[in-house]
Amino acid sequence: MHDQTTSGDHVPHDTAPDGGASYRYQAVERHIMTMVGSGALGLGDRLPSLRTLSANLGVSISTANQAYVELERKGVIESRPRSGFFVRRPAVRLPLAERTESGHHDGPRPVTRSGLIQTVLEAVGRSDTVPLGVIAPGPELLPRKELSRITAAVVRDDPVRAMGYAPIPGDPELVRQIAFRSMEHGMNTAPDEPVVTAGCMEALYLALRSVCRAGDAVLIQSPTYYCFLQLLETLGLRAVEIPSHPEGGVRPEELDRALRTFAIAACVLAPNFNNPDASLTPDAARREIVSMLARRDIPLVEDDVSTDLHFAQARPGTYKQYDRAGLVLLCSSFSKTLSPGYRVGWMLPGRFRRKVLEIKATTNVSTSTPAQMAIAEYLRQGRMERHLKRLRSALERQMDTMQLHLGRHFPPGTRVSHPSGGAVLWVQLPGGVDSVELFFRARARSIGIAPGAIFSTGDAFAGYIRLSCGAPWTDALHDGIRTLGQMASAMLGGE
Repeated sequence: MHDQTTSGDHVPHDTAPDGGASYRYQAVERHIMTMVGSGALGLGDRLPSLRTLSANLGVSISTANQAYVELERKGVIESRPRSGFFVRRPAVRLPLAERTESGHHDGPRPVTRSGLIQTVLEAVGRSDTVPLGVIAPGPELLPRKELSRITAAVVRDDPVRAMGYAPIPGDPELVRQIAFRSMEHGMNTAPDEPVVTAGCMEALYLALRSVCRAGDAVLIQSPTYYCFLQLLETLGLRAVEIPSHPEGGVRPEELDRALRTFAIAACVLAPNFNNPDASLTPDAARREIVSMLARRDIPLVEDDVSTDLHFAQARPGTYKQYDRAGLVLLCSSFSKTLSPGYRVGWMLPGRFRRKVLEIKATTNVSTSTPAQMAIAEYLRQGRMERHLKRLRSALERQMDTMQLHLGRHFPPGTRVSHPSGGAVLWVQLPGGVDSVELFFRARARSIGIAPGAIFSTGDAFAGYIRLSCGAPWTDALHDGIRTLGQMASAMLGGE
């Protein structure tokens, strides 16, 4: 038993989802998970007694017991009569997923992934599928009661406004709140710069329509979110891919090489917790990339949708922070943090704001008024940061749990990403396991996953899958991970 792993540590004060009593047991649970995940506690090790844990971490015995009950439910530990609690398995994380290097393309490629992407997207909104394929926080993690109550109140208090069109740029109060939050996060944002959209995908659509024409070459990191590829295909654009490294994201020297080789009309990059590899581009690289593009007058479309889901204490920076030329069009949404169903996104379009509004006016005129009013009021009341703190904590726990169960159920040779934020894991399967075949086998068992083939125009990621960690851990998720591991093992054996 490693007594030093618990000595002298005191758990932080966590706020419960209802804003009332503290869920301190979750902090105890995270502490034990860290010890198990790092290997400090290995297979068969006995955990501290409830009395010892209570004294070492400064919590009550009932809090310590609640943490152990939850860890036992997740399969991390087991209780033995008259002996105590023990680690069930060697719960070290799988090795870090590697980058499959394929080099730069000989030239810009047309994007042809729509058929498979549409099949993957069929899982959106379905409740009869194990939710490992679509990125969305579980409804249990969202402020359902607060947001419902606020929505009802704003519609009741101002029904005339709620039933009409919002201004094309967005509800004035929501625009103001977005500008305020952006300035708080270090971005030089004018109070009227934000444009509210129907989710982040509309923001990306408006951005690309504003800076590109059919036939243009757009630089993207690889792997990248498959809906970006689908959007490029829809707009008749071609893709030039540069590597996204699981540790370090996009490297300026590789971007510079592509810019020197190809005529690039625009870039689409996600510096923070890129979907699917969850890579994080360092601040120094961000600054250099923005400067490099500004010298060439090349617009940068920034996907900012996961930045608020950071696990470290400090929020990561953005490309937009270093933008002095108005060339960065930052796109984000409230879908991954507040409500996927409200479909409210936003963008900071920089010098392209007039063009963006022109296109939006001829596309959908304006975004849903009641949803904008509700989110604006939620932000105005100062509820967002407290909610984000709880959400980030839950996602980190869920990700840790899934990583541990991947190590238990997937075949030897499997690798997985170790994100510091976001809500996805990027899993590299051992040789011989084709992700598309695994996707269809899983689909037949009502398990949703995203095959690696849809995250690139090439074939570099045929042996990868992306798994969502948005839903709280349940027996159904455990069974889904175990079944996926069994399928992968069978395919590895040629079945």
